[in-house]
Amino acid sequence: MAAKPEGHRRRVGAVRPSHLMFTGGVGALVDLPNFSVLVKGLDDWRYDMIPDWEPLAEPRLLAAVQTLLGKTVEQLRPAPWMPDRDQSGMAARVGVPTTPFPAWMRCTACNMLAPIDSQVVFGFENPKQHAPHEARFFHKNCPRKKSGRRPLAVAARFVLACTGGHLDDFPYVRFVHRGGTCEVDFPPLSMDDRGGNMGANVEIKCDRCGMRRNITEAMGRRGEENLPECRGRHPHLSTFESCKRPVRVLVVGASNQWFAQTLSSLWVPETGGSVLDAKVVQHWASLYGIPGPNMLPFMRGAVPALREFEKWDDQAVWDAIERHRAQLDGVDDTKVEGYPDLRTAEWEVLSAPELPEPDDDFTLRRDPEGVPDPLTGVFADVVQAERLREVRALIGFTRLDAPDPEDPELVTRAPLARDRATWVPASEVRGEGIFLKLPEELLSDWEKRVESSLALREHKEAYGRFRTHRYSDRIHGAFDEMLHWPGARFYALHTLSHLLIRTIALECGYSSASLSERIYAGTDDDPRSGILIYTAVPDAEGTLGGLVSLAEPANLVRLTRRALHDSMHCSSDPLCSERLPQAPADFLHGAACHVCLFVSETTCERGNRFLDRRFVVPIDDPDLALYPELP
Repeated sequence: MAAKPEGHRRRVGAVRPSHLMFTGGVGALVDLPNFSVLVKGLDDWRYDMIPDWEPLAEPRLLAAVQTLLGKTVEQLRPAPWMPDRDQSGMAARVGVPTTPFPAWMRCTACNMLAPIDSQVVFGFENPKQHAPHEARFFHKNCPRKKSGRRPLAVAARFVLACTGGHLDDFPYVRFVHRGGTCEVDFPPLSMDDRGGNMGANVEIKCDRCGMRRNITEAMGRRGEENLPECRGRHPHLSTFESCKRPVRVLVVGASNQWFAQTLSSLWVPETGGSVLDAKVVQHWASLYGIPGPNMLPFMRGAVPALREFEKWDDQAVWDAIERHRAQLDGVDDTKVEGYPDLRTAEWEVLSAPELPEPDDDFTLRRDPEGVPDPLTGVFADVVQAERLREVRALIGFTRLDAPDPEDPELVTRAPLARDRATWVPASEVRGEGIFLKLPEELLSDWEKRVESSLALREHKEAYGRFRTHRYSDRIHGAFDEMLHWPGARFYALHTLSHLLIRTIALECGYSSASLSERIYAGTDDDPRSGILIYTAVPDAEGTLGGLVSLAEPANLVRLTRRALHDSMHCSSDPLCSERLPQAPADFLHGAACHVCLFVSETTCERGNRFLDRRFVVPIDDPDLALYPELP
């Protein structure tokens, strides 16, 4: 097998940029083979050793980030990285900074428990410079040391967290002494993991005074009485702040220790504008300071990103710059509630009768024959997105509670930097997709049929219970339990999207995790009826044309028929088909489960909520189905 080009070899310890958006970004604990680390804040990220890095250009997304974090944010930056083309070791010193956490280690041989900075107790070794996965801590003077390597020391796996986004080491000394102290300031401790079927059956012992305590006393409701108040620690920033929230014990690797709060947008040209105008908006950060057209020849050579303007002369580019500057003078910076609107521009372009000019970042195609005859009552329009570019920005993270998809203020967002951030991490992926628009008359008539139905009323009441149980104690003043209710239309579009995604994954080889959805449901004043299913993976799988080919008439007819007919039955029926979120339940789905509708969390934009097969196909009352007669 031919060797990979030198610049494309993957170094040990490397992760994809999208990993920093969803799984292991700023403030997250990452479990390595021999110890765990915490990703540090933006103040410690270094770009000065990277010669030719450029911020990601996506003006709509940057404006949305500024709405939530302030105008101090000026850039969307990719993760720091350098190709390892030489043996100087420079590339190995560039990357996302981390620090070992938690700061307590346990010897795997003698069970000694001590802080990681106890140099007398623990040591660190990295035997191979290019194999960071072999780095490890060890117990220097272990009494059970055998010939050969010194015993491995691993992270003591318990930490404390609160809903304010704080994270701290477990207070082992205070806990084992029941809030008191020992006769010495730093007594020797040991941790005995007894295993068994009792869950976290771990005993902490003070080897100086003999006091013992099981970690189960810190779990659940008992933990609220046996644990101290939160210290307000942000270890990724090395800061403390005032906090009175209760803390909970987490195990390193727990899925609720870090939830990313992100924004994403597709690059689309402005409605009615030219490709040149769209390019000016995209690269405005490099263009806004140009004093006149005479400076453009120099800027074209000095700024690599401006090479995209090669097919336009200097005067045309300058005229586009002046047009955009005039538009900015009239921009209203009024603060909006909830997340900024990033979907309207996408919907306008995707649903426009006339498609924009093809571009390297955005190319749409519509079949001349229109919607296939067998699907004329199912779809009103089908657009093949041959090229898409999505940019994602990390604006913060939460702990214990996932951020609300509609209201960014309901869950406390932890900061990415000590002061107000001047940039945020971002990543871009290029892919392809299928845009499907449903007939407005079909959806309007269906909404009238289900408006007074028992099924929709149960979903509405469950939404109110969900918000009351989760958020009522966090709202000051009047609490609107139905705020951001997505409406019946969203249920139908979202359910149909999941049915198609699962069928694509089953029939065409795409894993559902490599696909994403964007639902354009709109409101009563601005009705929308679209679904975009697209690839969202940073590798070649997303751009090979396999998804676009599924929008060809014969393929689309077959996939749609299979998706709708398969949804009539679920192996969990009748339990699944009869499910409704009746009181006191507050889950936000009806006839939906892992067998028939649920997809991976990175694929669904609403966390597998607002799904119900009865609103699409006639598994119950035919009047509830969007398609009472299947094609």
